Amino acid sequence: MRRGLSLPEAPERERSAHRNGEPQGLRTEFDFVLPRGYVDRQGTVHRDGTMRLATARDELVPLFDDRVREHGEYLTVVLLARVITRLGTIEDVHAGMLEDMFAADVAFLQDLYRRINQEGHTRTAVCCPSCQHEFTVDMAGDRPGES
Repeated sequence: MRRGLSLPEAPERERSAHRNGEPQGLRTEFDFVLPRGYVDRQGTVHRDGTMRLATARDELVPLFDDRVREHGEYLTVVLLARVITRLGTIEDVHAGMLEDMFAADVAFLQDLYRRINQEGHTRTAVCCPSCQHEFTVDMAGDRPGES
């Protein structure tokens, strides 16, 4: 890629189509529950959220971000901030929030991103260490108190 190129943001109508105009049979948003939770400035813990499928634009735009150019590791933070549509009561998720998250939560979100964008689901096969029974669990997690 050449320097100086800029990639414009998607028009609002395109962005809203991904959130509201979900084609029948195609799941584009995935709810999740963070292992620890994001603690905001008021001390409120936000654990549940929603991540949408990534678009090609979501993966390209961060490459033009100066923070990513200077430190390639920052790509994850910028990319996740683009695809997380809600975190608790917060609907304006930004890179600064991810910077303040616990490492376990960021690792969880990275794995969730990979699962939904490469495999198309959040389920994984597991085996009980005691009885060796194999079954499937949803890695996005249940809401606290639900099974």
